[in-house]
Amino acid sequence: MSLIPQVTEMVHKYAQSVGLTKEQCFNPSNNTWHWKMGSAPIEILFNKIEIKPGQFREYLRVFSPLLEVPKANECVLYKHLLTLNDNYLGVKLTVSSNNWIYATYERDLIGMDYEETKTCISDLELWADHLDDILKDQFAR
Repeated sequence: MSLIPQVTEMVHKYAQSVGLTKEQCFNPSNNTWHWKMGSAPIEILFNKIEIKPGQFREYLRVFSPLLEVPKANECVLYKHLLTLNDNYLGVKLTVSSNNWIYATYERDLIGMDYEETKTCISDLELWADHLDDILKDQFAR
């Protein structure tokens, strides 16, 4: 049984609690949310991962594109990202195939309640808005 409908309602409740309406931030065609927290774009979606043939796990992904990877000083940047990963608990910094640095928070849906949903989203919002400024100040082209 999919937990996505139940957690979808929790994400809607969170968005409403911070003053957003479904119409402002939810795209029902692909079950995603988009809004901004300060200067950081926030995106939320679900991933369904096959862990064994015919057996799946569902995940909430809350993420934010922070900065396109600059061509100069890549080694310095990657070392800095690893250091930041060690300091900002719960949020991981990743580099996507489209060459962007993302702040990402992921959580399996099993056992997830509203308070944890709220914490996942609000923590990512807080850190993404903070980290995009740090990275832009140090590494923007």
